Amino acid sequence: MRVRGHVLTVDQPRPDGGKDTAPTPVELFVASVASCTAHYAGRYLDRHGLSRDGLAVRADFRMADDRPPRVASLSLTVDTPSLPAERLAALRAVVSHCTVSNTLADAPDMRVHVRCEPEPAEMPQAVEHGHVEAARHARQTGTECPR
Repeated sequence: MRVRGHVLTVDQPRPDGGKDTAPTPVELFVASVASCTAHYAGRYLDRHGLSRDGLAVRADFRMADDRPPRVASLSLTVDTPSLPAERLAALRAVVSHCTVSNTLADAPDMRVHVRCEPEPAEMPQAVEHGHVEAARHARQTGTECPR
């Protein structure tokens, strides 16, 4: 997968048909929430002249027991040893509204296009947007795109 020139590897555990060489998409999803939270916490600490020493974010998640498959719960713990008690509420408010958390709270319009043509799918224009390319080796299914 390519993101702004960076290459990320995504895989699945062996029991799910992968080689277990990299995080799963769900693990990357949870990691994106945790890393966004850590970024906002770090900015808060910097802005208030507080040390980032010991700053850590732990994310625990549980998958749903029913269908469709999805993350049912996500719990984040932000450790900030240098944070004075009187700043706890303010930091909690800041980290609770990182961009990824905001996106989960107000889900984006999502469309999936399945194409046979090599041209990129047309994307709606936005003030700020990104592009991610994900390619996996396709398994033979016996179906082909009409030519």
